[in-house]
Amino acid sequence: MTIHPIGYSLDKPYLCSQIQRIFMISTENISLQYGKRVLFDEVNVKFTQGNCYGVIGANGAGKSTFLKILAGDIQPTSGRVAIEPGKRMAVLKQSHSEYDNVTVLDTVLMGHDKLWNNMKKKEEVYARENFSEADGMEAADLEAEFAEMDGWNLQPQAESLLSGINIPEEKHYSLVKDLSGSEKVRVLLAQALFGNPDILILDEPTNDLDINTVSWLEDFLLDFQNTVIVVSHDRHFLDTVCTHIADIDYNKLNLFTGNYSFWYESSQLATRQRANQNKKAEEKKKELQDFISRFSANASKSKQATSRRKLLDKINIDEIKPSSRRYPAIIFDQVREAGDKILEVEYLTKKGFFQDFHINVNKGDKIAFIGKNNNAISALFKTLIGEMEADAGEIKWGQTITPAYSPNDNDDYFNGDDNLVDWLRQYSDEKDEVFIRGFLGKMLFTGEEVFKKSNVLSGGEKVRCMLSRVMLLQGNVLILDEPTNHLDLESIQALNNSLADFKGTVLFTSHDHQFVQTIANRIVELGPTSHLDKLMTYDEYIESDKIKEQREELYK
Repeated sequence: MTIHPIGYSLDKPYLCSQIQRIFMISTENISLQYGKRVLFDEVNVKFTQGNCYGVIGANGAGKSTFLKILAGDIQPTSGRVAIEPGKRMAVLKQSHSEYDNVTVLDTVLMGHDKLWNNMKKKEEVYARENFSEADGMEAADLEAEFAEMDGWNLQPQAESLLSGINIPEEKHYSLVKDLSGSEKVRVLLAQALFGNPDILILDEPTNDLDINTVSWLEDFLLDFQNTVIVVSHDRHFLDTVCTHIADIDYNKLNLFTGNYSFWYESSQLATRQRANQNKKAEEKKKELQDFISRFSANASKSKQATSRRKLLDKINIDEIKPSSRRYPAIIFDQVREAGDKILEVEYLTKKGFFQDFHINVNKGDKIAFIGKNNNAISALFKTLIGEMEADAGEIKWGQTITPAYSPNDNDDYFNGDDNLVDWLRQYSDEKDEVFIRGFLGKMLFTGEEVFKKSNVLSGGEKVRCMLSRVMLLQGNVLILDEPTNHLDLESIQALNNSLADFKGTVLFTSHDHQFVQTIANRIVELGPTSHLDKLMTYDEYIESDKIKEQREELYK
């Protein structure tokens, strides 16, 4: 095993015969400190072959930073990263403009450095004007190396990857700068996946991907035999692909067997047990064992059935520990219960967005709006609440309805320099500071944080403020445009649970699969000139062959 400092200089390899060659990549006493702030403190972890590790942690815990340390992009204060000799790492690039002047296919091929360098060197050798015998021998060596890397089959593999993520063949030789933003993301994903890397590092790989590409990526990773380390806020994705959770907490990283839902539910159970002083140790142990058995049985129905069940069956109940994670207290109360008439929309049209849209919203509906044009859904929501005027059609709200709206683009709400108490106070009938701070506290703004200026907030902090505002409004119809954007997993989970329990009506859109699946009882897909409206769950909707045909017609 070769252990070397970050940067992967092999000038002075440190050989350790005592370490068994069972892991692809590991850290040895990794610490990182910025000034007085300690991000990591002597982190020791081993990532083994054949497993997928989901790295989780609160916003600011250092998830992306940890991946950059593994990739060699950030130098830690102290400690080392160890990679098995001869193993290749691939990292999902975040810069969408880095390859603008490169063709799509070449961008993917460049994901395999050794292969790409070989190809470029061969081109240079063969292009020499006075091709000598020495040049011929050099070319022969390069061809042998190329064949050893299975180079002749790798280009078709790159083309297959691109087709798998819906980059059509006619675009394979286009420049990356000529692609749309979402296409660039997919090309960079194909680059990372190309050539069967031994270690695959993915930071938010599902961002900007449509549901079909996410599903394709899930299947790819389920078949992937090497090591995957991923950061994602998509719980459905983490549940599908992860065999382990790597939890960053209190400057340490702890590994847990199982996917995200297993980690979340088991840690919540352990937290409840810790609070229950009356329950005997034997009873707690049996409760944990019963939980593992139930979860293991459910796992047998998943895509990862065999491997996941084996992992859960071997788990030691001592691995299950309470989490120190703090979850927002999101509670949506209604100012009054709605009557039977909620909302009726007749042949609503907004040119460039939607046409002849009609719907009758029933009491208790939780409707997820989906579609290829996110701006059209935002325009529809703005039209419904009166921020945008329709070109034609009619909107009829029930007399008992109090809508509460949270937009996707919320920058206009944060133009002033009010502190958070004064910012939220403007939306409340009750002006008392203690009352206002109580709502901010529910969203984890405590102490001096409530006096932070509203115009310097991060994206996640803005969304938490907007959710505080929605709670204050006490609407009986909630209209939420991408409410999970910028939120950490804890806030997403809390919001998910709250909306699932909400007794009123919800109109919302989200790219979070699990969020939509566990909240919506009705799906509306908005096309350019028509729409589909189905009374079913999200999974039922996307898995129906009949609806698939209707969806294809929607966009013709």
